Amino acid sequence: MDPGPSDTASWAVLLMAYGGPDSLADVEPFLLDIRGGRPTSQDLIDEIKSRYEQIGGRSPLLEISRAQAAALEELLQSGDHPETFQVYLGMRHWHPYISQAVRQIVADGHRRIIALCLAPHFSRMSVGAYFRKVEEAIAEVGAEVEVRWVRGYGDHPLFQESLAYRAKLGLQKFPVDEPEEVRVLFTAHSLPARILAEGDPYDAQLRATARGVADLLGDEVWEMCYQSAAAGAVDWLGPHLDQRIGELAAEGCRNVLVAPIGFISDHVEILFDIDIEARALAEQAGIRLERTESLNTAPGLIEAMADIVQRIAS
Repeated sequence: MDPGPSDTASWAVLLMAYGGPDSLADVEPFLLDIRGGRPTSQDLIDEIKSRYEQIGGRSPLLEISRAQAAALEELLQSGDHPETFQVYLGMRHWHPYISQAVRQIVADGHRRIIALCLAPHFSRMSVGAYFRKVEEAIAEVGAEVEVRWVRGYGDHPLFQESLAYRAKLGLQKFPVDEPEEVRVLFTAHSLPARILAEGDPYDAQLRATARGVADLLGDEVWEMCYQSAAAGAVDWLGPHLDQRIGELAAEGCRNVLVAPIGFISDHVEILFDIDIEARALAEQAGIRLERTESLNTAPGLIEAMADIVQRIAS
């Protein structure tokens, strides 16, 4: 498809993800980008390198995000719609950057963008930061561009159904004759707790998604946790996953299914923070910990995003 500025039914769909290093050599410049050019201590560089080394020496996020973009574009172009769509991918902190994607969108002749972050729950600190990157990039190219923003999709039925299906498969990993009940821990990336006083919708959106998925499971033995909080003196949203594992062990819980509903793709916060770090902690505490598979390119996720795009374009 080669749309031009006169193609008023043409939309560019900009998918956005955080980004991740493509190799161990990329870890230091990746951290430099995250920290806005501030240098990173060698101890932290070594620690982060170790995490990536343990999950294969690189982040799979770019490859997965590209597959999601391709699947979304194929689905959007397969139907008989009055609008046409071309999907682009931009990363917040690594290549291809959001600014690169916006420049390509404008160079391809698009003047209407639907901005959709590959994070289903909105916070001004997270998804809002992606939106600001888009606005900065548009200002840099100096083009007249209309942008419509997708401000979360954690409430979409197809998204929740996909999560529930993965959770049901996860529950099947435990023996059917196991007398101990399985505690389902829904998780998401933690953010500074001050966002609650600021009226940020992130926590409320996540809890609504958790409740929706739990209702589909028919399982009331669940709770919402947070993970991957940064070190420091700032209070973060909780309870933290590691903290709850220890508390549940003390309560006699022996089976835990972690369902990271705040993430849709495999990356370091899934493959290391849960699969390695949290699992090791659980084993030490006498808990069997399993995790739901990430959605990645699950048909339900792609269908949910396509439905959102088509609705916002109409």
